[in-house]
Amino acid sequence: MQKTKKVILTADNVCLDIPVISKTDLSLKKTFVRSITGGKVAKNKGNTIIKALSNINLTIYSGERIALIGHNGAGKSSFIRLVSGIYEPTSGILKCSTKAYPMLQRSLLVSDFLTGIDAAKAHYLFINNNLRNFSDFLEDIKNFSDLGDYIALPVRTYSEGMTARLIFSLLTYQTHEFLALDEGLGAGDAAFYEKAQKRLTEFIKKTGTLVLASHSKELLRKFCERGLVFSEGRIVFDGKLEDALDFYDSGS
Repeated sequence: MQKTKKVILTADNVCLDIPVISKTDLSLKKTFVRSITGGKVAKNKGNTIIKALSNINLTIYSGERIALIGHNGAGKSSFIRLVSGIYEPTSGILKCSTKAYPMLQRSLLVSDFLTGIDAAKAHYLFINNNLRNFSDFLEDIKNFSDLGDYIALPVRTYSEGMTARLIFSLLTYQTHEFLALDEGLGAGDAAFYEKAQKRLTEFIKKTGTLVLASHSKELLRKFCERGLVFSEGRIVFDGKLEDALDFYDSGS
């Protein structure tokens, strides 16, 4: 008898509207908003909103590896934030037995006037709710990021590459049951890139369920079997990865 797959997320006609709080003229808002989200701009009770996601219907099962495909601003990052609990649906029903861990942060949880140790401590507390075994975590971050004793200095004294290495090291330390990854996350300077790619590959392989947004077909084929194609905040195709890539390439 075939074992039934565990459902970890269902979305039933889910929509996500993001309010735009600005006095800027609506025509300028449209230009700006579409350049960063691709969502449609609408008015609701006199307020301007971005319709970031519309009519999302899907089921995600434990162990699935799902590619998010679409041009910049199609809704992929909004979807990652939604399944991670960063955004709440405006309408529809979203049920998650396991919230996704969002690997899309490009900033730290603390002020850059504090040290790298403080940043590591804040991240560890955010994930684990305690500081048990923090010393092992800190040692790994210190060594892998190549920061060495610099980790005791304020982050504001770091170069851009040093900061990126610290963030990447923090995000890829421990595995997660459900990972939502934006492949656009930077890994720092060129000398760190190869080391980072190896760690990222191992990190993803150990993940139970994966949602991966990327423009790299090679990366998607390496890790995913199912593909969701996004366009203007909607899922316009859901099926096998190769079929999804063909659909996207055809411009359908």
